[in-house]
Amino acid sequence: MSEAKLSRRAFMAGTSAGLVGAAVSTSVSCKGVAPCLCGRGGVGTKAFAREVERALPEEAPYAYHKRLSENPVHVAGRRDPDAVLLNTEFALPAQGWTLAWNPRCSEVLKTAAHDFQDYLDTSMGVRVRLEDRDSLEGWQALGRSIIVGTRAQMPGCGSTLKGPKDYEIVATPERVTVCGYDERGAMYGLYNLEARMNLREAPFLPGDLKTVRHSLYSVRMVQSWMGWMEWPDRLLSHLSHDGFDAIFASVYANPNGDRTTAETSTEFYARLLFKVRKQDPAKMRDLINRAARFGIKVYAPVIYQYMGTPESEAGLRKLVQDIVKKFPDIQGYILLTEGFWYKRWGGGHGASREYLEDWARNWSRAVGIVAEECHRVNPAIEILPWEYNIDFRPQNVEMKRHFIRQLPADTIPLLTWENGKSFEIDGLRGFLRDYSISQVGPAEVTHAQIGEARQRGMKVYTNADTFLCGAQLQIVPYHPFPYQWHDRYKALEKYGVDGVMESWSSGYTPSFMTELRSWFCWTDAPPLDELLGAIAARNFGMEGRDLTLKAWHLFSQAIRLVPDTGPTMGTSHATGNPLFFREPPARAVTFTRSWKDHEKRAGYLGGGMNPYWPFTVSRLVFFPDFTNRTNKAELYARSVSGIETTGDVKVLPLFLKRLRLAADQLGEGLELYRAAALRSPASKRPAALREVVVAEQIQRMLLSNHAVLEFEDLRLQLAAEQDAQKAGGILDRMENILRGEIARTELSLLASTRDSRLGFQFECDYVYTPFSLREKLALLRETLDHHLPAARRR
Repeated sequence: MSEAKLSRRAFMAGTSAGLVGAAVSTSVSCKGVAPCLCGRGGVGTKAFAREVERALPEEAPYAYHKRLSENPVHVAGRRDPDAVLLNTEFALPAQGWTLAWNPRCSEVLKTAAHDFQDYLDTSMGVRVRLEDRDSLEGWQALGRSIIVGTRAQMPGCGSTLKGPKDYEIVATPERVTVCGYDERGAMYGLYNLEARMNLREAPFLPGDLKTVRHSLYSVRMVQSWMGWMEWPDRLLSHLSHDGFDAIFASVYANPNGDRTTAETSTEFYARLLFKVRKQDPAKMRDLINRAARFGIKVYAPVIYQYMGTPESEAGLRKLVQDIVKKFPDIQGYILLTEGFWYKRWGGGHGASREYLEDWARNWSRAVGIVAEECHRVNPAIEILPWEYNIDFRPQNVEMKRHFIRQLPADTIPLLTWENGKSFEIDGLRGFLRDYSISQVGPAEVTHAQIGEARQRGMKVYTNADTFLCGAQLQIVPYHPFPYQWHDRYKALEKYGVDGVMESWSSGYTPSFMTELRSWFCWTDAPPLDELLGAIAARNFGMEGRDLTLKAWHLFSQAIRLVPDTGPTMGTSHATGNPLFFREPPARAVTFTRSWKDHEKRAGYLGGGMNPYWPFTVSRLVFFPDFTNRTNKAELYARSVSGIETTGDVKVLPLFLKRLRLAADQLGEGLELYRAAALRSPASKRPAALREVVVAEQIQRMLLSNHAVLEFEDLRLQLAAEQDAQKAGGILDRMENILRGEIARTELSLLASTRDSRLGFQFECDYVYTPFSLREKLALLRETLDHHLPAARRR
């Protein structure tokens, strides 16, 4: 019998126990899969789109926000009624067992114990009675029980646990014990049991399960995907289940509501901070209190322009004293140069060494002032200086090391992981301009800074995305590149990073990638192929498992080819960006004849809106130079790729080539991914379809990026072409690009009406919406039906 036709029941009965009771195949070949699904000629986009339109209901913008805020964390339907118990496993019975614990504990363990009871009942159909015990001594004699506690509460258990968040799980048919080094360790142990049963799709555990898991990170921190200061309890619970223990809140705003710098300074960055929302201290207090129930610590910024004068120092001390007095339980403060800076903001690009060393010395002095005031109250408060804006290109290694040498010894540098990483493409050298998973990292400067910090005996935290980039392709909820992400996980572990900011401006929302990441944040993780095989089988069904694994391999290879490395039009808005053939009529107010500067009003400081396409911020809109003096496509390719050239060497042809290669690789994987989804059981079909739609939208983004840039390059060629026959050939190519973009945009429109996560990025809300996509389609069709034919007649 071919594996593709093997039923789940037969598969489970015929394999030995592994992570989830069955070891999954490490092979991702298409052997045994129908030939039409193994490569080109598989399930096409149109046929799949019809199934998406049929099977998925329409969603209004923010519909997913509402579900994530209100829907319970644990849902019915996780248990597979056809799951077969293996002879190496035991099952938790439907009733008769107890959950033994000592209720005289903090809210962290109370929350976790009740959560686990709810999970078993709701998701697995297992009812356990909470057994309150004044003492867990003698826990070894308890039968038909799940016992949870700390090593201090359970004598003789957890002797090999070393530090916070560590836990030990021992499971036998008579009892299951979860012992944490501390209460958070016990909590994560319970949630790991949930994760194991979720993968098994049944309340089955290996009969000889024994694992001791040491936490690899002191801190795992994220922002919220949902929006600024949007942290509903449901989201906090999801975070905790995925192993996160910290959040960064009140971004770009002092937690106590102080706006002195934003409202009194006239310096460039202060003018930007003036537009940031004012924090409500009561809202901050509520968040700290609620997060604590889930074992989540809160970090916040300090916003201040330090001038190096006695008056400025006194002002900074007063600010910090007030913040710490109001919020003594904030775990730490991130001192990011975008908001905490010395005199003049900027990265010092082109500045002299003397200027940068002076800047570093004074900025570090301001860091020291914050540390002094915080540690006077509580030495455990963490101070995380983050010199993000200082030039991170490879040639700046020494200056970046200099910054580490200036920092106070009792602070923890927060380093940017991959930005500035060098690469070479077809003989041209470049560096990452912004957050990107195209390169695993770390950057050369980060490697050097880690070494410098270790020489000083300092801990090291890093800002390293682990499931969704904070810049590249940031308008999908996660990036399905598990093998590439896993390479980053291994690199973080290799470098001994102590803590990680795992998603900066894109933020967290639960997905199979955050689930995967959680496993690799403790020791004794199962093999990657075993985990991914279990996830693929659960999400797509056994028949689609190997197709899914192969698709993930291809996706992970494809992202390595993407040359667009930042929060740019090409990876954020290309699906929503028109192909401009001629200057369109303004759709919003303009100031081209006013005493006001139109460019400033439309640019970053003036509200960030392009009046000719006002549906997102102007920095994400590719808009041509209709004077035809500048090839914006070539400039774009140079600026976002980081490829450095001299002379007349053009970057655009190479840039377009790499985009096409990446899109083709994704397309090959998508044929398999679509086939896996269409083979999925009815109960899994909606979720499987959504997984594919996310990957499709990534590919469409790259193809639209290619189309926007190629179309503009051809438009300029057309403007300069005097030969009518050659001009006709250029118009033919432009027409083909237009038709392809119309078809793509129609599919993007369908996707965005079926998954409200698509297009959202909380810094600017929706980058594109169904409305703006319809507007784009109208403009594309007008160009195809009227403007191109008119150009042919000239």
